Amino acid sequence: MLSSDLKTKINKLWDLFWSGGMANPLTALEQISYLLFMRRAEDVGLVDEEMHKWSFYTKQNIDLPTHMKEVFEYLKTEKLRNDSFAKAMDGSSFEIIKPSLLMAAVELVDQIYAEADRERNEGQYFQDTLGDFYELILSETGEAGKNGQFRTPRHIIQLMCELIKPTIEDTVCDVTSGTSGFLVGAYQYIIKQNSDEEAQIDENGFEKRNSGNLIEQGSKAEEKLTKNTFYGYDIDPTMIRLGMMNLLMHNIKEPKISRIDTISQEFDVLGKNIKFSKILANPPFTGKIDSLRASLSLDRVYEPKFDRDNNRVKQNIQSELLFLERIVQLLKINGQAAVIVPEGVLFGGGNAFKKVREILLKDCEFEAVISLPSGAFKPYTGVKTSIIIFTKKANRSKKKWFTKKVWFYELINDGYSLDDNRKKLAENPLPLAVDLYVNRFSNISVDRKTHFFVDIEEIKKNNLDLSYNRYSEFIYEEKIYNSPKEIFNTLSALEEEIKVEMSELKNLIG
Repeated sequence: MLSSDLKTKINKLWDLFWSGGMANPLTALEQISYLLFMRRAEDVGLVDEEMHKWSFYTKQNIDLPTHMKEVFEYLKTEKLRNDSFAKAMDGSSFEIIKPSLLMAAVELVDQIYAEADRERNEGQYFQDTLGDFYELILSETGEAGKNGQFRTPRHIIQLMCELIKPTIEDTVCDVTSGTSGFLVGAYQYIIKQNSDEEAQIDENGFEKRNSGNLIEQGSKAEEKLTKNTFYGYDIDPTMIRLGMMNLLMHNIKEPKISRIDTISQEFDVLGKNIKFSKILANPPFTGKIDSLRASLSLDRVYEPKFDRDNNRVKQNIQSELLFLERIVQLLKINGQAAVIVPEGVLFGGGNAFKKVREILLKDCEFEAVISLPSGAFKPYTGVKTSIIIFTKKANRSKKKWFTKKVWFYELINDGYSLDDNRKKLAENPLPLAVDLYVNRFSNISVDRKTHFFVDIEEIKKNNLDLSYNRYSEFIYEEKIYNSPKEIFNTLSALEEEIKVEMSELKNLIG
């Protein structure tokens, strides 16, 4: 978590951006991210000493904005010869032209790196501080959560990676990648699993190791991990750039991040032969979208309609349902996904809701529903959500149901307060959730109070309802109340106390 001192500096910086004429919060975030990226680029050797001299130029009487713009263009066009990066950065420009504002930003970047170094020495990742920084800027500017898009909390990303356990052999995708938090989380999990360092325990109770020292530099495994493992898609050019820089700053040399809508007709062509072995996603809860731009291949969730002239008729469709069908399409056979969905997806009675649940239960071995607490995504939204986990077994299974039974679990709290502040609590319940999931077949509950299995036949009888509350036992706790006489006596005593205090107050004021 960011220190209070660093939060104060970030808030001050935002005030400076606002007063300096850069009032668009995402523009400000993007420009600050360019500074972070340039600072990181020097650390990993992408910018040589003659070109950058980060610590030097802050002390010299030079044209700082011009210098930084030259560094930025140098990184864009000369040093980083990467097609994905070049496409992501096309049209981008360094726009901090006010020297005083730039000096303040440079000072903050140095503060962030000093904090990141301190946390790294204590066992934290660089991404922890950077991710918190992004989140704070977004929340302070009021942009987070607009259009149903918000950053998935780091501990939830950790939980999902621990649940589906990506490996160095996998190809990992996020269909709505944003700032690439899921991809970075998957990378960090793989690094941890390929290290013989002594494990440390992080603030959420998970083991962590900061170096994948068993992956030999220059080996085929290292080449695969840093160039051909992580794939993401998003429609927001700013998020694409932020995500690309986030991955590059973690030494992922060639992240494959593309600007495209994964539920669009355009993706039908681009993604025709693309398959992944692991997918992690938190699709935006944007409600309904215009079907005229939606993919025709997602025809099982909705049936495209045409008029007499064979023109498509506009319909309104739940976007999260289309994302789920697309995720199933994009999985390889035996590929696995962990996806955050709004609770309505699991019990909605409409035809589209039932169709997507049928796809998940028929084409896949639908393994688990982990019900998250309703405050898990505060302050952005109070929508009740769940994590669903499934493994693809077939393409368009007509008769066979590959799911035989589903494991349900209620995560009562996630280790953080469930208010808008989301403060860290003393307990760490997430490792227990992972342990229960991993050992679910050998630790079968005799009741349905916290975690339990439900057979597919029972699910079929309940209209394919996959919500935790539909099958859990209601735990009745008897409330014991005082008798009416005791309550009356208590109120009378309070009234007498108030009379005495009012009399004393009257004497005091004359």
